[in-house]
Amino acid sequence: RLLEQVFLHSRGRAVQPFTQVHRAVSVFQLYVQPWLAELVGSALFIFTGCMSVIENGQDTGSLQPALAHGLALGIVIALLGEISGGHFNPAVSVSVCLVGGLNIILLIPYIAAQLCGGLIGASLAKVGKTVLYLGFKMTMSLNSSNVFEKIVVMTLFLTLSVCMGAVNSKTRTFLAPFCIGLTVTADVLAGGAISGACMNPARAFGPAAVAHYWTYHWIYWVGPMIGALLTGTLIRLMLGDERIRLLLK
Repeated sequence: RLLEQVFLHSRGRAVQPFTQVHRAVSVFQLYVQPWLAELVGSALFIFTGCMSVIENGQDTGSLQPALAHGLALGIVIALLGEISGGHFNPAVSVSVCLVGGLNIILLIPYIAAQLCGGLIGASLAKVGKTVLYLGFKMTMSLNSSNVFEKIVVMTLFLTLSVCMGAVNSKTRTFLAPFCIGLTVTADVLAGGAISGACMNPARAFGPAAVAHYWTYHWIYWVGPMIGALLTGTLIRLMLGDERIRLLLK
């Protein structure tokens, strides 16, 4: 291809078509492909999560949803993480953006892709089912403020696992998908019975939109976003490597 360009240039012919092709490929790989990966990964993850707790409307306990969510997330991260970073969660995208692991230009498209994926996944899970919440319901055994605090802490745990395991150079590991999946499993086992353990606004949005059930929905947006902000603050000020950390470099 390089020899063709040199030959065309030597004969006074434009090489612009090659440049345009390269530019189109670059745009596709930098913007379109990551967006598609976030859409597909979010749809598969949220479909699996919803299906794991439907079971004809019966209570399946915490173990089955915890394993299904953790395994599904670990798998889609391993498969698609090299394309998009494997976020599949608006709170994760915000935290990764805060620590410099995501171009801010991509933040809104990523969140849009994740919400669309959540809607697709929840819609697919509803086929042939009449379960109102699609396996997603907050048990208000505590007041909403206590549930809110727990969602913040669980999201902090998850986003910290993502940023330290996949972004921070000193702690980055090839086991990141495994660690992130286990974090989700631990969060669901710990808080599923109290709050639904939804650290993912897209996971909340899809079933809520399909079931038209918006009670306490704000908790699953504000809580995860505060958790993401806390993670970004911790890493930027104290835990990050010299490239990320703002103080005492």
